[in-house]
Amino acid sequence: MELALELAVKGKGQVNPNPLVGAVVVKDGEIVGKGYHKYYGGPHAEVYALDEAGEKANGATLYVTLEPCSHHGKTPPCVDKIKKMKIKRCVIAVLDPNPLVAGRGKRILEEAGIEVVVGVLQEKALEINKVFFKYIQTGKPYLFLKCAITLDGKIATSFGDSKWITNEKSREKVQYLRNEYTGIMVGVNTLIKDNPRLNSRIENGRNPYRIVIDPHLRTPLDDCHFIEYEDSKSIIVTSIENTKSNNKNVLSYQRLLDRGIKFILLDGYDFSVDEVLDKLGEMKIDSVLLEGGSHLISRAFKEDRIDGGEIFIAPKILGGGLSFIDGFSFREIKDCFHLENTKYNIIDDNVSIEFHKNINNSLKVGD
Repeated sequence: MELALELAVKGKGQVNPNPLVGAVVVKDGEIVGKGYHKYYGGPHAEVYALDEAGEKANGATLYVTLEPCSHHGKTPPCVDKIKKMKIKRCVIAVLDPNPLVAGRGKRILEEAGIEVVVGVLQEKALEINKVFFKYIQTGKPYLFLKCAITLDGKIATSFGDSKWITNEKSREKVQYLRNEYTGIMVGVNTLIKDNPRLNSRIENGRNPYRIVIDPHLRTPLDDCHFIEYEDSKSIIVTSIENTKSNNKNVLSYQRLLDRGIKFILLDGYDFSVDEVLDKLGEMKIDSVLLEGGSHLISRAFKEDRIDGGEIFIAPKILGGGLSFIDGFSFREIKDCFHLENTKYNIIDDNVSIEFHKNINNSLKVGD
C-alpha cells in the first residue's frame, strides 16, 4: 500500500477533479503490476495495474488507495475489470464518499466472492486526497493558503515592496503549488500593486484558473498580465451593480468581457469568502491556492475557510510594513487560531510551515 500511495501522488495537478489513486497487484509475494491515475478522463489506476499483471492477476491481491469505482463515467467501472481478471483479494486504503460509489464498489466485490479489506494506511490515503474529500462532500473547493513572510510577519514594506522576501528555492516550490491547485486567487489590491502573472512556470505544467476578488471593478484595462491570457481561465469576482447601464464601471465590464474575462457576479460589495467558494465549486473548480493579499487572507481566517496551507518564513525583519494578517485580534492566547497537523521544512535559510485541517470522510473506517 505504501507503493500504491507513492504512485498515486504522481497524478498531482493532472487529474482534478478526480482523486489521486494508485494500485499494485501482488502474486505470491511478488509485484506483478502497478499503476496510477495519470490524467483526467484517462484509465484508472486499477486498469493500468491489472493490464500490466495480465494472467498473473488470477488469484492475486490488488492494493488500491481508494475504493474501486462501480459506475459508468468517462471510463467503465473498475469493479468489472477486477472481477474479470479474477482477483482473489482487494485491499482498499479508504472508501470513496462519492455518492456514485460510497461503499457500492466494496459490496459488489464481496458479492463476487472477492475478499475485501478496508482501512490499511487510511490516514495517509485521506491526506493525499484532502482536496477530493473536501470537494466531493461539500461542493466547495479546498482552500490552500500560500504566504511568504518575514520573521515579524510582514509581506511587504510600508512602501509596498515585496520582491523578494523568500529565497529562490522557496519561490520555486510555489510554482509546483500553482501547478497542483486548480485555481489561484488574489485580491484586486495585489493585482494592481504587483501585476502578477498568476501562472505556473514549471516544465509541462498546467496553468490554474486565475481568480481576482474585485468588488468595485478596479482591474486595470492596460499593462495587466491577468487580462492578457487567451485561455478563458481568468475570472473576476465583482458586484452585479457594475454591470448596470447607469454604473460608472459598466464600460470596464464590457471591455473585460470582450477580452474573454469570465465573471462571477454577486450582490452588494462585501463578499464573504464562503459565497465565492460556492460559486467556484459550481464551476467545477475543486481547489484554490490563496496568495493574498492581507485583507483577503484575514477574511478567510475570520470565516474559518482555510483548509490548509504553507507559510514560508525568511530570516528578515522589516519592522513597519504590511502584515499578512490584519483587521482582527484576540483578547486571550487560548482563543487564537491554532494551525493543525503541522509539518516544518528547512529550505536553505528559509523555513516553511505546512498545515491542514483534519480531513473528513463520512465513510472513514472506525468512525
